Amino acid sequence: MTKEVIEASFEAVAEAAGDPVLLIYHKLFELHPEMEPLFILDNDCAARGNMLAEFLDCLLDLAGERKYAAAHLQTLRINHDELGVPVEVFPIFFSIVRDTFRSVLGAEWSPLFESAWDALGQDFATVLELETV
Repeated sequence: MTKEVIEASFEAVAEAAGDPVLLIYHKLFELHPEMEPLFILDNDCAARGNMLAEFLDCLLDLAGERKYAAAHLQTLRINHDELGVPVEVFPIFFSIVRDTFRSVLGAEWSPLFESAWDALGQDFATVLELETV
């Protein structure tokens, strides 16, 4: 059921705000300006959009069948570390996505969404061997 609830939150955000990529990355760069230079060549936000889509797909798998999310997140952790992105940014990014969705939906952000995202955050932290998100 968690997958369906997470997916419903994605759909609600898309209906309310369209593509959230600019909102999410604006918040990331506001909180962590050291991340912005990593996107210097991403003038059209295509890389950010692809990265967010990959991240959201991974979250759906983690919330559902768990066919690849754990291994893929570990691979992303290693690849991002080589780019100078510390693992500590992963839970921050997760939180930014969740908080952006919560903000976009306002009163439409339900307790069911909150509960599903909390559970997903714990799974995300466990997979990445982090304490919490």
